[in-house]
Amino acid sequence: MKNIFLLGSDDFNLELLKELDQEGELKFHKLYDYEFAKEQELIPIQELHLGGVKRLRDFEGSVDAIVGIWDFPISTMLPLLRAPFNLPSPSLDAVLKCEHKYWSRIEQKKIIPRHIPEFCAIDPFSEDYKSQIKVKYPYWLKPVKSVASHLGFKISNERDLEHAIQEIREKLPRFSRPFNYLLQFANMPKEVEKIDGNYCLVESIISEGEQCTLEGYVSKGEVFTYGVIDSKREGKHRSSLTSYRYPSVLPTEVQTRMKKLTQKFFNQIKYDQGAFNIEFFWNRKSDEIFLLEANTRISKSHSPLFKAVDGEYHNRIMVDLSLGRRISFPHRKGKHKVAAKFMWRAYEDAFVEELPTQSQIEELELEHHAKIILTVKKGLSLSDLVEQDSYSFELANIFIGGDTFDQLEQSYQSIIKKLSAHLRFVKKRISSWNTQTTSPSQSVI
Repeated sequence: MKNIFLLGSDDFNLELLKELDQEGELKFHKLYDYEFAKEQELIPIQELHLGGVKRLRDFEGSVDAIVGIWDFPISTMLPLLRAPFNLPSPSLDAVLKCEHKYWSRIEQKKIIPRHIPEFCAIDPFSEDYKSQIKVKYPYWLKPVKSVASHLGFKISNERDLEHAIQEIREKLPRFSRPFNYLLQFANMPKEVEKIDGNYCLVESIISEGEQCTLEGYVSKGEVFTYGVIDSKREGKHRSSLTSYRYPSVLPTEVQTRMKKLTQKFFNQIKYDQGAFNIEFFWNRKSDEIFLLEANTRISKSHSPLFKAVDGEYHNRIMVDLSLGRRISFPHRKGKHKVAAKFMWRAYEDAFVEELPTQSQIEELELEHHAKIILTVKKGLSLSDLVEQDSYSFELANIFIGGDTFDQLEQSYQSIIKKLSAHLRFVKKRISSWNTQTTSPSQSVI
């Protein structure tokens, strides 16, 4: 029996992991739950680190693997938890060369300079932050460490900049304090060592193209890619993710070029014995490819898509890597030809007054062969949701499989129309409204 500890455990992903144990040889244990690790106003980083090591040492049995599906602080923390037990893992430095956005750009510039934007680091808490900006309008401003595009702003003029800096100064410490705790254990080069979690990254615009994510892993120095997923965006500045679609419809030649860039980058930073997902933009007109960011984990959002199309959750790869096993993953053995995750969004703040009942949701799931997960709660404002992007609020995640993407889109539109009949908001400061006649691409949702 192998004991596998899940940092930041949530019920949905824990159940996916348990489905992998067909032979009855894996036992999964919670090492702090999602709410404790991710949802508190002050992220308990020292408790997750030192308390986590103590819990593992006190465990009466073997510690065979430590895994995590969620992003910061969970993905960043794993090397520190694995090291005392000599478990397979990328080094902390290699992880930070992905997750510290400025450090990552420095490494990318060394090996793939034509495929990254212009960039510079600024201190948003400095009085002369404007003089530190070396990139021309328009550009993106974002923390060197955040999650889910949180505190990322498109800046077109000085007014945008001042508004963004004000919000960043107010909200960034929630991420910068725990991130700085982790940085003390890293071997940072001189050109990066002063750029801690209180800094932001300024980047020229590269998002005028089609976006996709490559899912892969590195084992014994060899880089593998096993899936390419297309990402669709809507809303202001096309900055809000609205769906992930698998498999990608990008030209095979473009996907091959992206895979080669991926291999160069992960070899450059000496990332090994770990999973990753890496995001690119492809401009169809210019045929240019730009690297957006690299993440040191599988994407939890993509797991049901791989199950639907390939026949297995890619959590299997994460688990096998963590146990030091040889990787074997099916290809196109699933029940569906295509699959998608849709993120139903609102683009204005509101108070949640009513939600669909569980039986109403289950009826929709049965009708459309879908999985529906509401991400809002009755009695809360949308602005109370944590780790949202700067321009929208996520209402629900909807997973669907089928034969064509057009079929999936039709099912999605039918689902949100019926969900809207049971979901009522009070629009803040204005009037009551019902989502029944709106869609995610309209002004309210």
